Amino acid sequence: MRMYDLIMKKRGGESLSKEEIEYMITEYTADRIPDYQMSAMMMAIYFQGMSAQETSALTMAMAHSGDMMDLSEITGTKVDKHSTGGVGDKTSIALTPMVAACGVKIAKMSGRGLGHTGGTIDKLESFAGFTTGITAEHFVRQVNEIGVSIMGQTADIAPADKKLYALRDVTATVDNMSLIASSIMSKKLASGADAIVLDVKTGSGAFMKDEKDSFALAQEMVTLGNMAGRKTIAVVSDMDQPLGRAVGNALEVEEAIATLRGKGPEDFTELCMTLGTYMLIAGGAASDEQDARKKLHSVIEDGSALKKLADFVQAQGGDAKAVYDTTLLPKASVVEEIVSSKSGYVCRIDCEEIGICSLILGGGRETKDSMIDLSVGLVLNKKVGDYVTAGQSLATIYANDRDKLASAKERFGAAYHFTDQPVQGSGLIKGILS
Repeated sequence: MRMYDLIMKKRGGESLSKEEIEYMITEYTADRIPDYQMSAMMMAIYFQGMSAQETSALTMAMAHSGDMMDLSEITGTKVDKHSTGGVGDKTSIALTPMVAACGVKIAKMSGRGLGHTGGTIDKLESFAGFTTGITAEHFVRQVNEIGVSIMGQTADIAPADKKLYALRDVTATVDNMSLIASSIMSKKLASGADAIVLDVKTGSGAFMKDEKDSFALAQEMVTLGNMAGRKTIAVVSDMDQPLGRAVGNALEVEEAIATLRGKGPEDFTELCMTLGTYMLIAGGAASDEQDARKKLHSVIEDGSALKKLADFVQAQGGDAKAVYDTTLLPKASVVEEIVSSKSGYVCRIDCEEIGICSLILGGGRETKDSMIDLSVGLVLNKKVGDYVTAGQSLATIYANDRDKLASAKERFGAAYHFTDQPVQGSGLIKGILS
């Protein structure tokens, strides 16, 4: 085969065979196909699209481009969860101990964040000493012993995706449904779980801004997972305003802990309950939605979900005392209120602007080498539908640098929008696909 011929074929609108896609991914991963030819192929795919069979072949080829995690030594059904990301998305920190406390095994790989806040790994490092740099043997043993482990994604998991994504990022070919779906699912399939529950965000703070596109992406990923023999379910959820109230690493951890105590924000608690419901059903620990919700509420009420988080943190070297005493989490030196200059109902919060405020404060990464300040961020005191009187606090801002604080407060001013009329929220859960 010649890459030139495959580019011509796809440019002309023809479908690539499974063998052709496997050849392309294998040779590119081995550096025998140059970036300029793969760039041409990505652009051809961007304009011509891919069939379901092509997308499945691409996903499996990328999944098999490196190590495939063997979780067969873990007893029971292994369930993984993935979110397409958003502002204030600390879901894994509360959800995984809830589900594990109900008896479903969670063997999860996560990454670091590049954007307004850190990823799950960064947030977990708010617990002093916590590490995801554990061996595969430790990972498997921990899941068997306490039911949950989260480790960092290794360079040997779907290396083709890492190479392809870096190339797509600089050639304006990221925004293609098949390429997005195959990128996400190749890593999930290589991670070895038996079942996958996806949280696909939609709205101003999501990768997919349009609800129709979010449903299309969710359906594509569910199809890919099921074609690969993994039970896959997708929940499409709202990201037109930040999830919960906390935005920032340690602040989000504190909110996740509050949720495990039964005192979390209503929207965040509901998302954990919804995702947890389908994780329990997929893992065989609940017969239906009512049974699953009852069990999830029970592990919060009896404290076993909170204890599971403490056990998980301690097993990976972290200070479990901070689970019970959140004053031990990183704290910012400057705390100020941002007050409203007007009265009215909050009708819209520009989710992305709130994320940028966190980034300005130092809570995220502008480049892969940026250092994150785990203590900074914002806690929103008013959300969509709330009535605000002039002079009331819209948010509490946490900072360690006065100049960054000033810049973030200036940016924050454009995020909130008001109306004189009462406002109904758009609803958190948009739909379920299975």
